[in-house]
Amino acid sequence: MWEDDLEKAARSKVVWIAAAVTAVVVAFCGWQWYAARQRAAAPAALASAPAPAPVSAAPAISHPMPSDATGTAALPALADSDQLVQDSLAGVLGRSPVGQFLVPQNIVRHIVVTVDNLPRKKVAVGLRPVRPTAGQTVTATQGDIVTLGEANFARYTPLVRIAQSADVKALAVVYQRLYPLFQQAYEDLGYPDKYFNDRLVEVIDQLLEAPEVPAPIPLVQPKVFYEYADAGLEARSAGQKLLIRMGPANARVVKAKLKEFRAEIIDRK
Repeated sequence: MWEDDLEKAARSKVVWIAAAVTAVVVAFCGWQWYAARQRAAAPAALASAPAPAPVSAAPAISHPMPSDATGTAALPALADSDQLVQDSLAGVLGRSPVGQFLVPQNIVRHIVVTVDNLPRKKVAVGLRPVRPTAGQTVTATQGDIVTLGEANFARYTPLVRIAQSADVKALAVVYQRLYPLFQQAYEDLGYPDKYFNDRLVEVIDQLLEAPEVPAPIPLVQPKVFYEYADAGLEARSAGQKLLIRMGPANARVVKAKLKEFRAEIIDRK
């Protein structure tokens, strides 16, 4: 009986081995057939398939900085750059003005955000790199007409005087030395394939187009804040309206400095 059982077990084992081998052979043959079909179809598929889209290259720089502008000194991480930026600006503008007007946290990021916003309708007030202008908006009222006049323009004079006395060439050197920080902040803002210097030049050009509006400038107050009564002026960008708000004389000083700075940050070769 044990011999019959052993013989049955042996036969059963042989059957299972044969079945397994057969399954492997069938699977292998099936794969060979499928592979042959794929190889036969490959040329036709390649012929009919559209060519892959070319990988887009980084956009060309419209306004490259001067070729000798790249510094070799190591820079801190963007998050740790405030002290270096303060010291660099103080070396050009003076320690007292920098302490008086500059917001000392996230300086590079705030500069980049503000520059990017100036051609738009609004600037993020909480992200400005410069402290708010002292005092309230000074208006004059005659009957039902509210105007912006000389008294308000004077509020901007201290800041404009600092800009007027600035050594533009030295300021451009600081900007060029710290440029990798500005570029990183611009990419972090959502522009990984664009160049901050291009945006800066574009913004300067837009500011230079601000009209010169003589005082008094009529205002309206539809809600909380004053607006220009002239719809054409009110429709202008935040940066242009700021230049109008500081008055023609102050705006001329700022525009002259912007022109000088623009000339220093682009390669003229």
